[in-house]
Amino acid sequence: MEGYVKSQFWRYVTVLMCFSAVLDTAYAVTHYSIPEEMEEGSVVANLASDLGLDVKTLSRRKMRLDIISNKKYLDINKETGELYILEKMDREFLCSVKTSTCFIKMEVILENPVRIFNIEIEIVDINDNVPQFRRDTIHLDISESTAAGERFSLSNAVDPDIGSNSIKTYYLSENDHFGIEIQTGRDGSKFADLILKKPLDREKQASHNLILTAVDGGVPARSGTASIIVRVLDTNDNAPQFDKDSYTINLTENAHIGSLVVKLNATDKDEGSNSDILYSYSLYTSEKTQQTFSLNLDNGEIRVKEMINYEDFRIYDMEIIATDKGANSLSGKCKVKILITDMNDNHPEISIKSFTSPVKEDVPVNTVIAVVSVSDKDSGENGEVDIHISDYLPFALKESSDNYYELLVSEPLDREKVPEYDITITVTDRGNPPLSDNETITLELLDVNDNVPQFPQTFYRIPVLENNAPGALLSSLTALDPDLHENQYLVYFIIDKEIVNTSMSMLFSINPENGNLYALKTFDYEIEKEFLFHIEARDSGVPPLSSNVTVHIIIMDQNDNTPLIVSPWRAHGSVVEEKIPRSTDKGTLIAKVIAIDSDSVHNSRITYQFLHNTDATLFSLDQYNGEIRTMRMFSYRDSRHQQLVVIAKDNGEPALSATVTIKLSTVETALKTYADMTEVPLGYDIFSDLNLYLVIGLGSVSFLLLITILVTIVLKCQKTKPSKATPLCRNSVISERNSTIADSTLVSNDAYWYSLFLAETRKGKLVVRQPVPKGARYIVSSLPRSTGLTETSDSAASTLQVSTAT
Repeated sequence: MEGYVKSQFWRYVTVLMCFSAVLDTAYAVTHYSIPEEMEEGSVVANLASDLGLDVKTLSRRKMRLDIISNKKYLDINKETGELYILEKMDREFLCSVKTSTCFIKMEVILENPVRIFNIEIEIVDINDNVPQFRRDTIHLDISESTAAGERFSLSNAVDPDIGSNSIKTYYLSENDHFGIEIQTGRDGSKFADLILKKPLDREKQASHNLILTAVDGGVPARSGTASIIVRVLDTNDNAPQFDKDSYTINLTENAHIGSLVVKLNATDKDEGSNSDILYSYSLYTSEKTQQTFSLNLDNGEIRVKEMINYEDFRIYDMEIIATDKGANSLSGKCKVKILITDMNDNHPEISIKSFTSPVKEDVPVNTVIAVVSVSDKDSGENGEVDIHISDYLPFALKESSDNYYELLVSEPLDREKVPEYDITITVTDRGNPPLSDNETITLELLDVNDNVPQFPQTFYRIPVLENNAPGALLSSLTALDPDLHENQYLVYFIIDKEIVNTSMSMLFSINPENGNLYALKTFDYEIEKEFLFHIEARDSGVPPLSSNVTVHIIIMDQNDNTPLIVSPWRAHGSVVEEKIPRSTDKGTLIAKVIAIDSDSVHNSRITYQFLHNTDATLFSLDQYNGEIRTMRMFSYRDSRHQQLVVIAKDNGEPALSATVTIKLSTVETALKTYADMTEVPLGYDIFSDLNLYLVIGLGSVSFLLLITILVTIVLKCQKTKPSKATPLCRNSVISERNSTIADSTLVSNDAYWYSLFLAETRKGKLVVRQPVPKGARYIVSSLPRSTGLTETSDSAASTLQVSTAT
């Protein structure tokens, strides 16, 4: 819509400009009309065509524009002869606001020959200004007594635009009391008067806020606003009013002189002096009343002026008047009735007739502890009394007769929670204000043995390091008993229990007075690992009460066992002699050192090291399995005799160790090494150092001899049946190697079985493992080996025996 209006406007301007140009040609003045605020560069007209000039000669004839007494807002394009806008023009700035028309006059001058043309440009007004009030806020003071229809002048708004673009009308915001009437001045300007349509009431609304809007006649219309604040002035049109029409006051006798009876409050809806109030007695108030009570004229307080006696006067009547200070004063009134009441001036009394203390804490419920009586000298409600004790006490009051009460036990008592009670008995009358009295008695409770001794824990886990000194303090087990005296004295016992025919009292001792637990012997982790028994705490009450607690003694291992080297075996001393061929290959197993430790798993971890090695480049030792192997082949420079000292060290702190010395002698004959005899089948022959010719000579009879040996073994196994204590069968071990291993017996757990099996089989022995019950140990017997072939016999066989470990 706005774009359409603009296009119609500019079409009108163009037609007007053309019409003016044609009309003014007869008067030798060329007239143009343009709207104000045209954009810079906008073309007004083509002077060359309008004035009949040749465009090609404009530059040669030095065509120029001379504006008379005005800033240069326009200029001529000498190439086209067009008159264009050089700078925006504001009609309100160029011409007087009151002027209806606005012209810019100029001359167009040409030379060769000289010609002068008079040009007149009319600046047409557009609606580019908003109506504005001289003051943004208009203040008016209007009395609430002003009659309806009264008129009040308002400052008008101004608009620099002219004609239809100037102010057209005014609007007032919606309200109940005011309206406006639009007036037209001699110069055609519009202004508005404020009309009071409805009388004002300051007490309902003290001020009115209105909005006055001025609207011009432009398209689109523009508007401006101003605020109108109307303050309503007060008139004395409201009489004072009391909060109530009548007051009834209860006043006790013997009230203090000057005490406040009542404060009357009257209010006036007016303001200023019209709302200031004075209080006074009316003529209907008696002289006696005015002498007994005083009235404050400014604030309406009524106070006691003389002593009041209930027996003299019981009712006082008065009438109070409230008058404002307005020019035409108005007044209001109320009635006051004062009722005198009897005063409760005697305190109730309480008396303890009997009282029993102390009592046992197990006293039965409803037992009478005390008897009390109460009294009050007042009469009526002032003489009626109520008696009570604290609700949090385990006692109750029961009326036995008039003004006599029994104090009873209402709940079970517990001395351990509350050893004594301070019982305050309070008696209160029913006067106003009530008066009261109280009496406090102290009830002491005697202890009975009703609490079982309690240990802080139900289970004690006590670690004890083995090899402890006999009599060492292990722990202190102390129980608590909240009772008193002999009911609190505790005695501690070990509840006797036998373990493997050994009584706990032979192993441990407890101090009966303080619960200190002692060890009576030195414990060995390898023999005894833990003990489980009970300790009882018993008080000295009648009957005695007791409780017990479980004690778990855990023996902690120390590294007190030296590793025992079981392979290779040393018959005399710690030196083992072995022979190996000089042709032994690199990596060949020479010997395997096996050691066992009866300490716990952590302390029994064995590692192996060389303490002495004749040639460090020739032999290596595995630190975990103890295997000694060759690192290279023997050379002609190597000594024929090598000495190795191996130390087996456990993982304890400090570590314990054992050593073995192995003397190795190298021989030229081709002896079978340990590696050649690692896997020995059941019942095979291991040959000795016979020369090749002897082997060939006896080869024919070897087969027959082997058959004979196997038959003999089978027959012996059939004759002797196996038992639980003896192995199922015995096996022959045939060795060709010289050895000095003597008869011996070792006890080994399952952890060393495999290593021992490898070591013995590599040395020419056959070790057979048989299934045994869970938790069993294996007893392995080593046999002496003689030089050369050995015959099969029961005494010469390696046996495996089973010993069940508890």
